[in-house]
Amino acid sequence: MSDLFWLSDAQMARLEPYFPKSHGKPRVDDRRVLSGIIFINRNGLRWRDAPKEYGPHKTLYNRWKRWSDNGIFARMMVGLAADHGEERTVMIDATYLKAHRTASSLGGQKGGRGRLIGRTKGGMNTKLHAICDSQGRPISLFVTAGQDSDCIGAAALLSSLPSVDWLLGDRGYDADWFRDALENKGIRPCIPGRKQRKVPIKYDKRRYKRRNRIEIMFGRLKDWRRVATRYDRCPQVFLSAIMLAAIVIYWL
Repeated sequence: MSDLFWLSDAQMARLEPYFPKSHGKPRVDDRRVLSGIIFINRNGLRWRDAPKEYGPHKTLYNRWKRWSDNGIFARMMVGLAADHGEERTVMIDATYLKAHRTASSLGGQKGGRGRLIGRTKGGMNTKLHAICDSQGRPISLFVTAGQDSDCIGAAALLSSLPSVDWLLGDRGYDADWFRDALENKGIRPCIPGRKQRKVPIKYDKRRYKRRNRIEIMFGRLKDWRRVATRYDRCPQVFLSAIMLAAIVIYWL
């Protein structure tokens, strides 16, 4: 099939340092298995519908589940994004990802907060929080339940902020504690104030217009069907799918 995805030799060379060591029997061809995993995630297919060129679908699923549980894809994302070289500006924002009924089934604690799925006006959702550089490339990713505020994601991502001059964010990040934390790190916030503030907040409107790049980044991630709609019940596996999409689109 001409429309199948295959990792190139250069791409495999960048990923190999993050592969776990093989113990005992050698692993099945990494290039074939990873290419199949990417194809399944990008097209939102069932594992059993994987094209035969990628080998047995159980091999693809077992590698995907095992490496997700061990944080291999997260390690790839952190390692590759560490070479971003950004010194001037980063952006922060969040977006909603629709949860499929297979992920949000079973009520109570098992099907709610434990899976990082919350009920909003748009239904059952997971919220993706992200920090990206001035080129719109994701640096850090974090997921919460859909009804959680943007400040929760900001608090989680605060420690991963690189040493830059500016941070761009929308009104959802207008909090005094967040502004103080940025100033303590030597970062100037470009965040408009909330409408209910008695004293208006001044910000660089011209610089703020560049924030559309993080919106474009979210749109490109959602081109992957397994990211746009959450099928996985386990939040760690779902975050691995998001990170894998970010790796292929921006860091390879």
